[in-house]
Amino acid sequence: MKQLKPNVYMAGAIDFDRRLFDELIPLPDGTSYNAYLIKGTEKTALLDTVDPTKTTVLVDNLIKLGVDKLDYVIAHHAEQDHSGSLPDVLLLYPEAKVVTNEKCKGMLIDELEIEEDRFIVIEDGQELSLGDKTLKFVFIPWVHWPETMATYIKEDKILFPCDFFGSHLATSKLYAGEDPIVYEAAKRYYAEIMMPFRGPIKKNLEKIADLQIDLIAPSHGPVYDKPAFIIDAYKEWVSDDVKNEVVVAYVSMHESTRKMVEYFVEALIDRNIEVRQFNLTNTDIGKLAISLVDAATVVFGSPTVLAGAHPLAAYAAILANALRPKTKFASVISSYGWHGRAVEQITELIPHLKVQVLQPVIAKGVPKDADYMELERLADNILDKHKELGIIN
Repeated sequence: MKQLKPNVYMAGAIDFDRRLFDELIPLPDGTSYNAYLIKGTEKTALLDTVDPTKTTVLVDNLIKLGVDKLDYVIAHHAEQDHSGSLPDVLLLYPEAKVVTNEKCKGMLIDELEIEEDRFIVIEDGQELSLGDKTLKFVFIPWVHWPETMATYIKEDKILFPCDFFGSHLATSKLYAGEDPIVYEAAKRYYAEIMMPFRGPIKKNLEKIADLQIDLIAPSHGPVYDKPAFIIDAYKEWVSDDVKNEVVVAYVSMHESTRKMVEYFVEALIDRNIEVRQFNLTNTDIGKLAISLVDAATVVFGSPTVLAGAHPLAAYAAILANALRPKTKFASVISSYGWHGRAVEQITELIPHLKVQVLQPVIAKGVPKDADYMELERLADNILDKHKELGIIN
């Protein structure tokens, strides 16, 4: 438990050991479930709870902070890493009311069976006084669920944006400073969770622009004591600007695709194009997601399996399609033995990527001189496209 400002405390839990989120997202650095206690002169509020696996940590922290009476639990978001301990908190503090928006109320009733009479429903911009501290509620939908909202303490100038600006990072440090480790964790979090919602994020950045913010206290990871550090990063990530980078995500069964990829990567490097290469048999998908944030081009490499794309290449395409990066161009490198639709299958799996699909390179059997010439042609094509965007001279 640490104090952010007078009578504003971190009361959540650090999870150093968790390695997978939603049975999908790798957590190489663990995570935290940040709940915050606000003690006003008249009322006390808890901002969010924690994952149900850490309920005892939250309850112990509330007891240590001397919370005999809790007036409000502010529910920013219904996902259970924030709401999972809510039933236990309400049982421990029977007088407490859940303050949230109408949409979140419905989700909490559906998912946790919270009684309807325990809720106070608020509107966007509404304020709630704790005495000497005033909570202002700001709706920030689709970062990353439709019901997400934030709380702003007017007197202390602290923004509590829930998952917005978060990072899956288990650390005993309270503040982020300008730590590059925090930056990397926040970018991973953005790439894996927030990137599909670039449009709403842009609107929500505008919505908080007029707030005077000293601290940003998200629901995961450390608190930002230099708010511009993360706000400026988000502005860059959600912009339409891309970099002179190509992501090459591939898998190879009998070396043909690997030989083509290695030749192609060297061709790109010779043209002063930065490359992020991933062998999908041993890739951290979080690293792959991070690489997609800025890259102008993505190229999938796949052999042919049962007339289609290798499942790992198909998975990479599905992942890219789901994350919807701002990538401008895409292509495929493939090989086959007697027949196949690997290229068609991969391109069909990326309908949400607003990309121009560049002519693929397909080799029958081992790559031959003509195939290597085609890889040179693809590298030239990418260079020309990057020049058109003004991202390389």
